[in-house]
Amino acid sequence: QLQFVESGGGLVQPGGSLRLSCAASGFTLDQFVVGWFRQAPGKEREGFSCISRSGGSTNLLDSVKGRFTISRDNAKNTVYLQMSNLKPEDTAVYYCAAAQVCHTLGTSTTPLYKYWGQGTQVTVSS
Repeated sequence: QLQFVESGGGLVQPGGSLRLSCAASGFTLDQFVVGWFRQAPGKEREGFSCISRSGGSTNLLDSVKGRFTISRDNAKNTVYLQMSNLKPEDTAVYYCAAAQVCHTLGTSTTPLYKYWGQGTQVTVSS
């Protein structure tokens, strides 16, 4: 089955940090750009970051810029999301997905990505 397997989520206090991993299963990661998405309860799934095939270029929404860093290791077929200074509004299920190009960040372009995994829950609460 072609999909991502996300891991690393959990409960963290405001101001804390987490590192999420996203491993490609059944396909070669370096053929695709990878987007990170999140979905909070009652809200649409939102793309907030994307990384190029080589990892040399990344896009981030302003809401996470300066706090989140996306990276990839193609040799390990894995993409990472380092999150710091976490806020309660970052609480969501986090997903990654693949595409041929990085699409506009936000909610409208999520259907253009594929190989969705089950996601990993991130809860920011004191």
